[in-house]
Amino acid sequence: MELSSIFWLLEAKLELLVDPSGLWATNKSKEKVPKRLYDACDGFCVEDNARCSQRCPPGTEGNMGFACRTKTWRKITDTCRTLNAFNIFEERESYTVQHFGASAKGEEDTGQDETIAEKLMQKCPADLSCATRNIQHSPQIPGNIAVIVQLLHNISTALMAKVDEAKMQSYSTMANHILDSKSISNWTFIPDRNSSCILLHSVNSFARRLSLNKRPVDIARTFIHTMGAILPENRAGRNLSFSMRVNDTSRKVTGTVLISKDDLQRVPSSSQVISIAFPTLGAILEASLLENVTVNGLVLSVILPKELKRISLIFEKISHSEERKTQCVGWHSLESRWDQQACERIQENSQQVICKCWPNKLFTSFSILMSPHALESPVLIYITYIGLGVSICSLVICLTIEALVWTQVTKTEISYLRHVCIANIAATLLMADVWFIVASFLSGPVEHHSGCVAATFFVHFFYLSVFFWMLAKALLILYGILIVFHTLPKSVLVASLFSVGYGCPLVIAGITVAVTEPGNGYLRLHVCWLNWDLTKALLAFVVPALAIVVVNLVTVTLVILKTQRVAAGSSMFQEVRAIVRISKNIAILTPLLGLTWGFGIAVAVDGSSLAFHVIFSLLNAFQGFFILVFGTILDPKIRAAIKGRVASLKWTSRISESLSSECTCQPTKGPS
Repeated sequence: MELSSIFWLLEAKLELLVDPSGLWATNKSKEKVPKRLYDACDGFCVEDNARCSQRCPPGTEGNMGFACRTKTWRKITDTCRTLNAFNIFEERESYTVQHFGASAKGEEDTGQDETIAEKLMQKCPADLSCATRNIQHSPQIPGNIAVIVQLLHNISTALMAKVDEAKMQSYSTMANHILDSKSISNWTFIPDRNSSCILLHSVNSFARRLSLNKRPVDIARTFIHTMGAILPENRAGRNLSFSMRVNDTSRKVTGTVLISKDDLQRVPSSSQVISIAFPTLGAILEASLLENVTVNGLVLSVILPKELKRISLIFEKISHSEERKTQCVGWHSLESRWDQQACERIQENSQQVICKCWPNKLFTSFSILMSPHALESPVLIYITYIGLGVSICSLVICLTIEALVWTQVTKTEISYLRHVCIANIAATLLMADVWFIVASFLSGPVEHHSGCVAATFFVHFFYLSVFFWMLAKALLILYGILIVFHTLPKSVLVASLFSVGYGCPLVIAGITVAVTEPGNGYLRLHVCWLNWDLTKALLAFVVPALAIVVVNLVTVTLVILKTQRVAAGSSMFQEVRAIVRISKNIAILTPLLGLTWGFGIAVAVDGSSLAFHVIFSLLNAFQGFFILVFGTILDPKIRAAIKGRVASLKWTSRISESLSSECTCQPTKGPS
């Protein structure tokens, strides 16, 4: 496409930028009426979400759209502009008048577009400088920003030849004008929310065709800085360093692109690398896309030889808050969002972050995000691992006690089924904790492998088994409350319990890995756990777990109600005993039915609360200990059986000692 066609394509698309509310407005009955009948957007409004529009101030074209928010008109869109496809260029007035004059008279001029295009090509030099002056002097209002974004997009799309340094100079000047920190708030009113994404893609596409001609390029503007270098033939490491002002103050932040010596070994000699730094684009993306994230460093775009599969980036933090953890991210060009799958955090301190990223066709631009949640506290890590250690030891003791007293405490059908549930809850939780520790050791800055997949599968399966055995126990309680146990054979009940406890988790875990792993969507990046960003595989754990917690909560409620009914009309002493009995039931059933996991909802709702995290970690890391105490030690039948075993052992020991003493005291006959 010729350069002249860019301008006509821009003119054709300008109509798409006009806010539809410029022609129509919403009245109090929420009916669309012509704007000329409803043009007042001042003062108070009655109905929320009602819409209206106003013409732009004199000297500008376009409309402003308003919506009713809390009985006040709030501006939501703005297409006011002073630039159009003609006055954006120098010395274009005469041709503009001739063109629109002919159109107004209805004259046919089939070759008019070509004629004006030729004139534009004659007037505009090859370095695109004919547009930079008018753009630099134009106000940074939303409509002008949209026009410039569309122009830059058309230029980057139409120019298929190599880009020289002069064109890159002009292109950077135009982009720099709308990247100014003073214009950030105006991006929120552009009707096309993807304008900032289009700008980033356009700049990267234009720079991709930049020819360095065997020499480095350094094109510095205040809000966009392009650097290009030829990779050395001696295979020494290479870096491109940026230092840019991020706001209206004199403070600057730095960013560095590092290419290691080892990585350069895979690259042909005299290859080129280009990087572009944006100090304000992160805030513009946040404002225009209404994202709930905060970019805490420069946005760095990298254009590398295809042989380079990874790169190291150093970001200085804009905000030096130590209470927030940092995420290394890449910009997903198709989905227009920041994605943690593209990068990994290698090192971090209060001043800067080192990221390792994997550029490809989807990920060209990278940055760091300030997490909205608090930094992971070392207290939580200690609680988790100490709790897991205590939990594992407690579960081993629990299973040992169950094995020792099994025959004494499972004489009736009810007690047998109860202890089958407790033993399997303890066994599956023990295996889940062990595999959790294995998975934590396999996680790290290495490529995912079969060991990590296996560890994730077993962690998923055994934790699901814990929940489903808790569900089986809850169903057993409900069965005892609502029906009678002996109505079904013991073998049928046992088979049903094992089908729920192991069958359901196996099906869920198996389907999850079978569906997501072929597309590498089973695991998180460098973490042996279920993926969330790409495939939402984590839902295969969260949904069943929370559903079971709800069912078990209903079960506990029914137990409490039944206990209260028994105590109804009783004396004060009996009521106190009922309250104690209810409290004891809650204390026993809460860990056995997994209700402590309900605090995970509170953590999800308020992830910044350290108190919720500590409570959640304490209750669940020590769950094995709670099962030992409330499921085994506090059971009177188990205590009686243990006492019996101890008494039996003492009695056996006394008999052994007695027999031993008798044998020792008996005189020995001498020889005759």
